Amino acid sequence: MSSPDLLHPHDSISSPSASIGTEWQPITLTLVEYPKGDLVGKLLAWISLAPLGIGAGFVALILFRRDLHTIVFFLGTLVNECFNMILKHWIKEPRPVSRAQIWTEYGMPSSHSQFMCFFATYVLLFIFIRLHHMNNSNSARLERLVRLLVLAICWTAAFLVCFGRIYLLYHTLNQVLIGAFVGMVMGVLWFLLTHCVLTPYFPMVVTWRISELFLLRDTTLIPNVLWFEYTATRHEARARARKLVSMKSQ
Repeated sequence: MSSPDLLHPHDSISSPSASIGTEWQPITLTLVEYPKGDLVGKLLAWISLAPLGIGAGFVALILFRRDLHTIVFFLGTLVNECFNMILKHWIKEPRPVSRAQIWTEYGMPSSHSQFMCFFATYVLLFIFIRLHHMNNSNSARLERLVRLLVLAICWTAAFLVCFGRIYLLYHTLNQVLIGAFVGMVMGVLWFLLTHCVLTPYFPMVVTWRISELFLLRDTTLIPNVLWFEYTATRHEARARARKLVSMKSQ
C-alpha cells in the first residue's frame, strides 16, 4: 500500500487551467534540434547557441564595467537583429525544413549568421584600427598574439555557426551567405559610426548627470584597460595599507 503523501505522475497538482488537454507552447529561442545519435550535429547545435552566450556576456560587461563603447557595441547587435527581422518579414522566404516549434518561419537571411559575422567583423575592425592606432609603437608580441587569438576564435565560431545552420537544415546555403554578408556590412557601418561619429562625444557624455548616476565611463583613450585597472587597484590598495599602518602606529 502506497503512502498517501506520495505523488504519482498522473496526480493532478496544477491549476485547472493546466489540464491534460492544455497545449503547451515552448520558448523556442533556445530550441535547437539535431539528428539523434549525430555527434557532429549535437556539437553544432551547441555551438549555434553562441549568440546567446555573447549576448549574456554583453549584459554582464555592461552591468559590471559601465563602459560607453561596450554599451554602443551592444546596441549595434540589437540594431542588427532588428534589421534581420525586417528583412525576414519583407523577403518571406521559407526555411528548407518546416518545423512547428521555431522562433520564426522565415529563413532569409539567417539571423545566426548575420549576428556572428556582425560581431566578428566589428571585433576585427576594433583590433586592427582602434587598438593598432592607440598602441602601435608599444605593442608587445604577447599582446599581438592575444589579439590574433581573439580574432581566430571569433571567426572560427562564426564559421561553425554558419555551417551548423546549413548542416542542421535551419537555413539554405544562400540564406546563410546573405546573412553573413549583411552582418559584415552592418558590422563595418556600425564600427564607422561608433569610431568616427559617436566616440568623440564620449568624454562629454560621461560628464552628464545621468552618466554619473549610472557610473558610466569612457575608456577610449586607455590602450590597455586591464593593466590600467590592475595598477590603479594595486596603488590604491598599497596607499590604504600604509594609511592603516600609520593610524595603528599612532
